[in-house]
Amino acid sequence: MPNTESAKKRVKQSAERNARNLWRKRRVKNDTGEFLKAVIAGDPVAAEKEMRKAARTLDKVAATSTMHKNTAARRKSRMAAKLAGLQKK
Repeated sequence: MPNTESAKKRVKQSAERNARNLWRKRRVKNDTGEFLKAVIAGDPVAAEKEMRKAARTLDKVAATSTMHKNTAARRKSRMAAKLAGLQKK
């Protein structure tokens, strides 16, 4: 239990940041999941649409301290490779 006023404030700030980060990560997971569903369904048009949406979300989250920019870039690259493989078929 925090005793000082500053410790109480830190606990509150940490909880708020944690909730915000979890919300951002959940958005990323939801958007990438929708992309993967479109890939599994074999629909290149829907997959491309979902990839654009997921890439935008990844870029927004990477702009904050929630996710590193290289992590976002790696995930976008892997999605692009899956999309290219789907479009080849």
